[in-house]
Amino acid sequence: MKRTGARRSLAWLPVIWCLTRLALLLFVMKVYVFPGPDVTSDVHVIYQGWYDVLRAGTFPQNDVTWQYPPAAALAVLSPALLPFLHYATAFFVLACVTDLAVLALLAYAGRRPGRTLRGAWVWVAGVPLLGPTVYARYDVMVTAVAVAALLAGARHPKTMGALAAFGALLKVWPAMLLLAARRRSAWMSALVTGIAVTGAFALAMPGGFAFLTFQRDRGTEVESLGALVFHVARHFGWQGEVRLNYGSIEFLGPYVSEVSTGALFLTGAALGWLVLWRLLARRFEEHTLADAAFVAVLMFTTTSRVISPQYMVWLVGLAAVCLCFPGSRMRLPVGLVLVACFVTVLEFPLYFANVVASDGLGLTLLFLRNGLLVAATLLAARALWKATVPRTVPAPLPPQPAARAGETPVSS
Repeated sequence: MKRTGARRSLAWLPVIWCLTRLALLLFVMKVYVFPGPDVTSDVHVIYQGWYDVLRAGTFPQNDVTWQYPPAAALAVLSPALLPFLHYATAFFVLACVTDLAVLALLAYAGRRPGRTLRGAWVWVAGVPLLGPTVYARYDVMVTAVAVAALLAGARHPKTMGALAAFGALLKVWPAMLLLAARRRSAWMSALVTGIAVTGAFALAMPGGFAFLTFQRDRGTEVESLGALVFHVARHFGWQGEVRLNYGSIEFLGPYVSEVSTGALFLTGAALGWLVLWRLLARRFEEHTLADAAFVAVLMFTTTSRVISPQYMVWLVGLAAVCLCFPGSRMRLPVGLVLVACFVTVLEFPLYFANVVASDGLGLTLLFLRNGLLVAATLLAARALWKATVPRTVPAPLPPQPAARAGETPVSS
């Protein structure tokens, strides 16, 4: 009976994937117009502009919107693989193909003994919840590398380390996949890959690390957790403004730097918790690697100064890997993340004007989405800790001497 149900589930996966991804392609290619601001402008304008610069053999060093590690150049240059298509069309097609590759990896992993197809279903359902933004950013490509790394982790630690390092050079966050890696070979492979790829870019193209300065100078983006302070403060006379800054819509004005510093403090606290967890964790199961990666990226996403809609793709990918393992403790946090994905598409792009205006609808959507992320983070961290860190057993009391005849024992 279980085998029959698994076959039916596997048969429906490509059908639902095709229907939902066709809708995404129709939206990004403007056959149908998705409500709200145009989410494809990044590809048509920014990515294509970077493409022209990168083809000349240098990074866009003078463009503050270039805030990515050097290997991101490969994602921006990838439409050259389809020279017969316009740049934007080629990018959307490649994003869709990458999406399909992730599904194939999750379906293959889910059919192995002791695994489940729930992870593949999380991917199939979670991606379209974010709307066409998924295909209009290169984050789905980074997520594909991260998913491949985690699925390889148990049996092929060297492959995992190499993929995690390459992913980190695409967009930094995949470095956190190594958090629960226990084999030294994974770390050594990551180190060698990181040095090799970084060295190749440093020799071949100047300006590969200008992104570090641009990231440092970013402010508080309007969709972030810290931005809720200013959304509320605007109703009580706060004199700041909302403006396009460093490639995103950010709050500028009094106390913004303090709130941004507070976000960095929360991120630092999250890092401290993760280090403490790694030092105390003793019970590692097959799914712990994926669970820990999900918790780490969830923490850093939630506490970030910027929570762009495409960041949710990372969480969907890692959540899908977690649920490939029946023993994963992340089911409830994964459910909260999927609900947060749906709220995300409401706040961007559908009602982004309301978010920027800090009106009642915009505030409600932001409080709901960020509240779901905070709840998912706390629940996921608690579940990971309980599953891996043993409770301290109190030391037994020393034996009491036997009472002499005629003496009354003294109660403590």
